[in-house]
Amino acid sequence: MLIIVGLLVVILSVLGGYVGAHGKIGALWQPFELVIIGGAALGAFLVGTPAKTVKKTLQAVVGVFKGPRYKQQDYLDVLSLLYELLNKARREGFMSLEEHVENPVESPLFANYPKIQADHHLVDFITDCLRLMIGSNIEPHELEPLLELELEKHHHEAMEPAHVLAKVADGLPGFGIVAAVLGIVITMGSIGGDIKEVGAHVAGALVGTFLGILLGYGFIGPIAAAVEARAEQDSRIYESVKTALLACLRGYNPKIALEFARKTVPSALRPGFTEFEQHLKSVK
Repeated sequence: MLIIVGLLVVILSVLGGYVGAHGKIGALWQPFELVIIGGAALGAFLVGTPAKTVKKTLQAVVGVFKGPRYKQQDYLDVLSLLYELLNKARREGFMSLEEHVENPVESPLFANYPKIQADHHLVDFITDCLRLMIGSNIEPHELEPLLELELEKHHHEAMEPAHVLAKVADGLPGFGIVAAVLGIVITMGSIGGDIKEVGAHVAGALVGTFLGILLGYGFIGPIAAAVEARAEQDSRIYESVKTALLACLRGYNPKIALEFARKTVPSALRPGFTEFEQHLKSVK
């Protein structure tokens, strides 16, 4: 909602100031300038972006209007799932988790949290970490750099849409100049004709520059920043998983390990200590 409000503020401020200075809205309606700028930007985007990233970028732009992917309940669910898994490992040994790790789709523990179970990236991260803990005598200082590498890879991939959109935003003012130059070429061809027609062509050329700058700095640039912020916030849940599993590997009991993980949850989504403790008591 805040993003939509921000974009409306940009539009109303620019157009309101223009109209307030006795500008005519009709003069800004230059559809072919938009075709040049938008088409060139889209073409450059497709040329420089792998197909997989194109799809991710479109999904990221849609997703940014929906807010963060993980809400407070999602953090509670993933921490509760880890609590159940680590409690079972403490009582029965890590080998008791093997069937859950190898087939999380059929696992009754994962089935208690359907949204987490459907998130294959998060499930893969959890099961891969547990698989290392089950199948080897790995030490915490050996596991931590592996998890850091995994998180770094995930972070890099999550940031790709934001980086691509930022490049498009940087290129839009240039495409605005291209549209303006083409408008000047048309203007030069009309010199000697009606002065009003020449003036209209000059205005159209200047609108091209205006639109390129406005689209770059007023729309695509801010959306790229919002996509980056969302990706950054959504990655915090992986940090919580990493913290809990490393704490468990260091010998802390599940409740203390989950308390360490709770500390990594973003402040706006973090459950209080008492609330979280009461929640864990309700988990079998």
